[in-house]
Amino acid sequence: MEKLNSSLVNGNFSFPNDLKVQKYPGDLPERIIQFGEGNFLRAFADWMIHLLNQQNLFNGRVVVAQPIKEGLADMVNEQDGLYTLLLRGLRDGQPVEEKEVISSISRCLNPYTQWDAYLKCAEDPLIEYVISNTTEAGITFDPTDKFENEPPTSYPGKLTSYLYHRFQYFKADTSKGMVILPCELIDRNGDNLKKAVLQYAELWKLPQEFSRWVAENNHFLNTLVDRVVTGYPRDEIKTIIDSLGYDDSLVNTGELFHLWVIEGPKELSERLPFHKIGLNVIWTEDMTPYRTRKVRILNGAHTASVPAAFLYGLDTVGEMMDHEVMGKYVRQIIQDEIIPSINLDKSMLEEFASAVVERFQNPYIKHYLLSILLNSSSKFKARVWPSILEYHTLNGSLPQKLVFSLAALIAVYKDGKVEGNGMQARREKDEFIMKDDVWALEFFAAAWSSFDGSQQSAEQVAKQVLQNTKLWDKDLSEIDGFIECLGKYLFKITNLGMQKTVAELVK
Repeated sequence: MEKLNSSLVNGNFSFPNDLKVQKYPGDLPERIIQFGEGNFLRAFADWMIHLLNQQNLFNGRVVVAQPIKEGLADMVNEQDGLYTLLLRGLRDGQPVEEKEVISSISRCLNPYTQWDAYLKCAEDPLIEYVISNTTEAGITFDPTDKFENEPPTSYPGKLTSYLYHRFQYFKADTSKGMVILPCELIDRNGDNLKKAVLQYAELWKLPQEFSRWVAENNHFLNTLVDRVVTGYPRDEIKTIIDSLGYDDSLVNTGELFHLWVIEGPKELSERLPFHKIGLNVIWTEDMTPYRTRKVRILNGAHTASVPAAFLYGLDTVGEMMDHEVMGKYVRQIIQDEIIPSINLDKSMLEEFASAVVERFQNPYIKHYLLSILLNSSSKFKARVWPSILEYHTLNGSLPQKLVFSLAALIAVYKDGKVEGNGMQARREKDEFIMKDDVWALEFFAAAWSSFDGSQQSAEQVAKQVLQNTKLWDKDLSEIDGFIECLGKYLFKITNLGMQKTVAELVK
């Protein structure tokens, strides 16, 4: 079987009718350097650049720098940067699958073996954008990193070396600063990356003029990215390759939904005109409302609904959404309690919530509830507590289903035994390993240790949980009625079972 590459695309190969393939754009200049060759950026930013190129609105390509020693550079280059992207999901309730050969990547460099070629990119005046996704831990400052390393160990260190080479080559030209778009999933990712670069400049005793050039002539933009990328489809790759008719080692899959919120000057949106082709890219002066919306509705609905669904006996998000009772439970949490707790434009929230429900129903994504339960205590604090507290502030009452969701989470730890860095626990149909911070696992095990099945004992468990300032940063037992409400649901779950308790709740 022939391999996907530029010769195949520009030749006479007969591609499937449902696959979009454009002529290989080898004549387009490199305009972006990208740190990260993994699935996410190839299904997100590189896909968007590809679409811009199809409409002659960018006319540039992406040179990729492999961020770690072992990566996909050889594989990317073997296919001339080409790969097949399958986007799958529901649109207006109907299953949709879009297939396209993406051609926005020109080549992939390995800085560990091609350091000079990597720095050479900094000398190209046309390369004026940086995009990155080096995992949440990628934007960190390592005080042991050295300027003379080829390359430095961290991503900010590599970027500092790149920018310093550009600064020197163009003799501090203020017009040669770059637009930097980090896609790492941390809050204020642009601000944190800029801070790390300036820390390296100081650590490595680079000229003060360079630090000023970095701070004043480069745009470090904060961004929020959202798309579930399921990556290389191992379980179905043979069927996919047979349907394509060619071999592709870089097949990538993801959902249809996408969102890129970029906090930066509006004039930059004209240089990267995603909006002109209908992409869901929002340029804004303040990304806070969009982050709040995502964390509270998307992440919050996951975190609030999954413990109950898992103890109910379900295993995946799809099963949860298709279930008559649990599907109603999820929708009611979002509509009745999460959205009313957010002091933002309701139409914006409703639109996003509708998309979230459709995404949860995506039949092409098998998202296991047990994997979502990972580190649930910290997730609950960040994603669900704000909705509970703000609902209480706005309405003077507690949101019953969200309080119940906390009871369901606490119930996950019941009868568990901490072993190593996990907890051996059980639900009605089987046993499982609960993963969380060891101190949190030990706390929940201790909280349940004296439970005797009574309402009073359930309230005592609730009180211990709410008073744990290490979990929540404050004593939440002081909120009027919270102990009694939480205890009520713990008592019901332990005495009636999850299925009967949820059925009562969603009537």
